[in-house]
Amino acid sequence: MADVVLATTRRRPPLGQRVAAVAAGGSGPALAVTYLSLLVILPVAAVVTNAFSGGWHGFWLSVTNREALAALKLTLVCSVLVAVVNSIAGVAIAWVLVRDEFAGKRVVSAIIDLPFALPTIVAGLTLLTLYGPNSPFGVNVAGTRAGIVLALAFVTLPFCVRTVQPVLAELDKETEEAAASLGASHAGVLRRIVLPSIAPAMLAGAGLAFARAIGEYGSVVLISGNLPFKTEVASSYIFSLSQGGDLPGASAVSVVLIALALVLLLGIGFLRRRFNVTEAA
Repeated sequence: MADVVLATTRRRPPLGQRVAAVAAGGSGPALAVTYLSLLVILPVAAVVTNAFSGGWHGFWLSVTNREALAALKLTLVCSVLVAVVNSIAGVAIAWVLVRDEFAGKRVVSAIIDLPFALPTIVAGLTLLTLYGPNSPFGVNVAGTRAGIVLALAFVTLPFCVRTVQPVLAELDKETEEAAASLGASHAGVLRRIVLPSIAPAMLAGAGLAFARAIGEYGSVVLISGNLPFKTEVASSYIFSLSQGGDLPGASAVSVVLIALALVLLLGIGFLRRRFNVTEAA
């Protein structure tokens, strides 16, 4: 009997092979969908359900009252501004990282990714220390909309750089050199060859930055001051509603942000497929 058990154990494939066999047998997609449902779909569905717990009328009142509209408008304006500015800055930084060699290049590249790893509340505290009432530079943007833009720019810059960088790395330099040899100026090469090639990646990076900015909270909450009708962004407004026990109202405003982010991400996915944009490594 022991010999039979030992032989069976020896013939049993390793765990990795068994998992792969299960996935190949059709259970893999089911497991993936189940995991995605537990982490994303069900929580989002719960938020949507809660948002409409008072009916369409209750939802509409929650998202169209004066404070909600002011918070949403400020969030959208700041997010658009940050996406545009960081798109331009992201191209410049990506160009330097791809085309130039200099001491400390790897350090600069690591610093660009720092907002990905840094807790956003720490980023907010850092910005408040540098550009708050006790700023060593004499610059105080705490409690202002400029502070909000600064915080959003900090956390969204990596999206704009890393989306454009691999596309720039794959550009054929010979085409640029040929255009230059035919008399094209540097500005002409940039306008007619480089920018058309990286435009889809720039739009994708801007979309990702915008999607991140509209839901940002940690880096904004300290430096903005959360003043209603002045520096209160949508995420801060949602938090204040939840703290006040108005969960349906908080869910309603959340649904608006979720819808905006989802539309943007679907658009970015379409751009990547349409123009074969390479994702950042």
